[in-house]
Amino acid sequence: MNRDGFKNIQFNLSGLGFWLAVFGVFWLLSAVGLGWLVNSFLILIALISISPVILFLGARWWLKRNLISDGCPVCGHEFMALNRTQCQCPNCGEPLLVEKGRFSRLTPSGTIDVDVVSVKQLEDS
Repeated sequence: MNRDGFKNIQFNLSGLGFWLAVFGVFWLLSAVGLGWLVNSFLILIALISISPVILFLGARWWLKRNLISDGCPVCGHEFMALNRTQCQCPNCGEPLLVEKGRFSRLTPSGTIDVDVVSVKQLEDS
């Protein structure tokens, strides 16, 4: 057994001096009567730390309201786009307009849009 084992133990306290100095400066400023400065600095730190959470929740709320998932009226391919924008179907390339949560064809004026309907012939028995 090594009897000098306790003499070789070392502590790394290099970061402790910095935090003691910061605490000392805040304590001195509050003792002098500049507590408002310390309080405003702490409020600023709190706002900086809370703002990413608020930004993340706000972006999720905005995307939930404005991101539309629907099928292309031409080919039926389902994809996502932002509400009240123009986009192009990634499958067939048809220009589309996103309005009221649905995709509609973006056609020039004077174009008549026709739906094709298949008819089954009924056999008389």
